[in-house]
Amino acid sequence: MNEAVVVGPLPDDGGFPARVAPGCGEFAELDAQVARCRACPRLVAWREHVGAHPRAAFRDWEYWARPVPGFGPSDAALAIVGLAPAAHGGNRTGRMFTGDASGDALFAALHAVGLASRPTATHRGDGLELYGVRITAPVHCAPPDNKPTPAERRTCRPWLAAELALLDPGLRAVVALGSFGWQALLPVLGDAGWPLPRPRPAFGHGVELTLPATGGRRELHVLGCYHPSQRNMFTGRLTPEMLVDLLTRAAGRAGLVAG
Repeated sequence: MNEAVVVGPLPDDGGFPARVAPGCGEFAELDAQVARCRACPRLVAWREHVGAHPRAAFRDWEYWARPVPGFGPSDAALAIVGLAPAAHGGNRTGRMFTGDASGDALFAALHAVGLASRPTATHRGDGLELYGVRITAPVHCAPPDNKPTPAERRTCRPWLAAELALLDPGLRAVVALGSFGWQALLPVLGDAGWPLPRPRPAFGHGVELTLPATGGRRELHVLGCYHPSQRNMFTGRLTPEMLVDLLTRAAGRAGLVAG
């Protein structure tokens, strides 16, 4: 009798993240599985289209054109949750916030606070290191017009949940960049067992929640920050000083800097 062949979840199955993410026991495994994911057809088509049609400035690049994993040490006490990779940023370089204007602002601020080894990020092999902080996003593929759909956010949610679970119990603070990151983050924390206030507070720059310790978890500080998008920085809605101040406060809550 022939033995049955057991086939695991396929990357192009819409349930791939939900089936695979909870079983990832370390970041190397999680990051590898994230990069395989093809669960959202619209995002797959867009990221690959962009990779096949690079901007003139990047015509010599071989685009990553896959889901972009999180970046930073596995024992980070501070997490930063953005929106999604930029089409010609992370989707090109294969690293979160690397190669675009948003990343230029974020890494300059992280370096000023003492959380990054250098103020610029250009490509995966540029030598940049993060100290005590991991950067991720609720959606790991570059979306058209920088706008993932609610369904795409739900499909991708297990990756974020698994990432935060691997950081626990050392995780002490999380910064949500923009309202999309805030809205994606809070349900994940609630599902993980942290008690959330009701009603859930609206996003705002500088808004801070302190989620009380529960079970084996210590208390968790959740801070809102305007996204360091090119538009926000250009209009002055978010200034470099505001970003440094917010990250300094978050690093203090995480025990990474004095304060």
